[in-house]
Amino acid sequence: MEKWQAHPDEVDQIVRGQYANPFAILGLQQPYGIWVARAFIPHAERVTAYTRDGKSLGELLRRDDAGFFEGKVEVDGRQPIRYHAANKGGEWDVYDPYSFGPVLGPMDDYYIGEGTHLRLFDKLGAHAMEFEGVPGVHFAVWAPNARRVSVVGAFNEWDGRRHPMRNRFETGVWEVFIPSIGPGTVYKFEIVGADGKLLPLKADPFARQSELRPKTASVVADPTPFAWSDQKYIEARGKKDWRRTPVSIYEVHLGSWRKRADGSFMSYEQLAEQLVPYAKDMGFTHIELLPISEHPYDPSWGYQPTGLYAPTARFGDPAGFKHFVDAAHKAGIGIILDWVPAHFPTDEHGLAHFDGTALYEHADPRQGYHPDWNTAIYNFGRKEVSSFLVNNALYWFEEFHIDGLRVDAVASMLYLDYSRQPGQWVPNQFGGNHNLEAVAFLQRVNAEVYRQHPGAMMIAEESTAWSGVSAPTFAGGLGFGFKWNMGFMNDTLRYMARNPIHRRYHHNDMTFAALYAFSENYVLPLSHDEVVHGKGSLVSKMGGDDWQQFAALRAYYAFMWGWPGKKLLFMGQEFAQREEWNESKGLDWWLLDAGMHEGMRRLICDLNAAYKELPALHGRDNEPEGFEWLIGNDHANSVFAWTRRSNGTAPVVVIANLTPVPRDNYRVPMPKAGEWSERVNTDAGWYSGSNTGNQGKVVAHSQEGNGWMPAYADLYLPPLATLILKYDPD
Repeated sequence: MEKWQAHPDEVDQIVRGQYANPFAILGLQQPYGIWVARAFIPHAERVTAYTRDGKSLGELLRRDDAGFFEGKVEVDGRQPIRYHAANKGGEWDVYDPYSFGPVLGPMDDYYIGEGTHLRLFDKLGAHAMEFEGVPGVHFAVWAPNARRVSVVGAFNEWDGRRHPMRNRFETGVWEVFIPSIGPGTVYKFEIVGADGKLLPLKADPFARQSELRPKTASVVADPTPFAWSDQKYIEARGKKDWRRTPVSIYEVHLGSWRKRADGSFMSYEQLAEQLVPYAKDMGFTHIELLPISEHPYDPSWGYQPTGLYAPTARFGDPAGFKHFVDAAHKAGIGIILDWVPAHFPTDEHGLAHFDGTALYEHADPRQGYHPDWNTAIYNFGRKEVSSFLVNNALYWFEEFHIDGLRVDAVASMLYLDYSRQPGQWVPNQFGGNHNLEAVAFLQRVNAEVYRQHPGAMMIAEESTAWSGVSAPTFAGGLGFGFKWNMGFMNDTLRYMARNPIHRRYHHNDMTFAALYAFSENYVLPLSHDEVVHGKGSLVSKMGGDDWQQFAALRAYYAFMWGWPGKKLLFMGQEFAQREEWNESKGLDWWLLDAGMHEGMRRLICDLNAAYKELPALHGRDNEPEGFEWLIGNDHANSVFAWTRRSNGTAPVVVIANLTPVPRDNYRVPMPKAGEWSERVNTDAGWYSGSNTGNQGKVVAHSQEGNGWMPAYADLYLPPLATLILKYDPD
């Protein structure tokens, strides 16, 4: 054996996939000043080395029958090398990954190590590119405690010995550039833990595309830039103050909004053609999608994601989803995504024990295990984990032009004792139950999103009375733009479910929300959570017989659209779907052939139109100056009335009669004398109501000294109906 040759022990370790630093042995090396090419090519019997421009460097010596070759070559420096391999079955070419330098640089190491890298999605994961003049794919993954990490796929027979990666020890990131593969390549990471044990194959945490379930591998995404046409929309969005702008959200589960005739999923392109125009015709300003990050299990609805950076393959590829967002923006509709940083599933191909240790999660189950969902909890205090999630939020805005994130299960992140008994949780450094690391993470992600993407919207689903959820971070708040008002939803639905004769005893269920309506910037959510798990549909929750249920739901919708706060309605509820939601089948669109259901759809159209058209209904949605009770204590009749105002615009009056008893000559204090138009009457025949009301006009008369309002009107209140009156002096 000559001195320039690899030691037999090193050859043996390469062949067995156990060499710690393959870049020190394979590729072009210069031991003792002699240029040597070394390659591990299983199945090859002969190997000849060539330069990139085709110059032969001679045949290499086979040192091991498993496929280890080496030989002296005449080159003038490091450069990409191509091998021509042959055996009895044929010949093939192999580009040498180990003759390429690193793609990541020292500044990447610095910012990754600091936890402040805000373009991680451009550095980690798989990126098709041309490097040192050769097309291929760069792979990078964080696995600081691994002994070896390899890229495996059909291109190397899923053999982890062939493409072990370079360990950047300062950061724990592994990388390799593999030439001559490209977009569409299916791959996973093969990881050997610190204990020498081989882990289950792992999908790429930063994968931009995944295989369709039940397959779980990652896919190299096509890097071709998408031709966006939404520049004007994005510019206009950046100038909006959403607190004083109409926000009416249509919440959708893409897999069950509508199915193809054969029962299969619609594609992103088909949804762009059908869902977007429908939402626009209905008057919604935004579509909110239940999580579309890649997830293995359909009935999880996306709330158990394993691929946070990959739009689910159920509906197509990433370009298809970009087309969907672009189509929505053309129609003037924003796209909000449900985002799940609170927990992740423990599927073996996912993030759990990623490098053989608790890497993304806490090692202590009192901190790292979620009893409600049987999932793992992110270790928010680890800078690399926080950076992974912050980058993910920014990625959806940057790469897919989305308009907002609705952050799921925020309460479970904020409290260390969430759903835990005494002794089952670990207090914070001050002995309290607040997860200070999660608070810091939420503040950071909100601050970065708002800083980098003007006009973006961050919405918290937070079910407790945590103070300052939608207060800015500089004031000590969490920094969200809005918070779901779960209290309003729970109280009012409980009231509406009662027999109308009993509602007088629970009047405060409808009025209580006014006491805290402006403590946060609220969204009023009638979400998917209210129509699953045996809760029934919204129309089935209403008290009374079938006619009363429809009338009550119409009245309730108008009550909500007149109440301060942004609006959210789950798909199917706009036409009073009778069955509770089932994610495995499409909505019952045939119901629209029936007048009661079509009437409900027309009402939602008109409520959205009135909400957008009348500044009083949206201009001070989150400010107490925009709301004043007119009648808040008529328990006996279950009647409610209030006025909505906005700077310099005509006021609006909302009156709800929530019993099936019509009220004639019912006196309501009014903020102005003169004529008022019935902008919405939920009892109108157009909505399949009983078609009673005030003939479209109400006259308010001046009064002096008899009350705090300058005028009054005597109205006819239809049964189980809400009126929205617009001041119309002309």
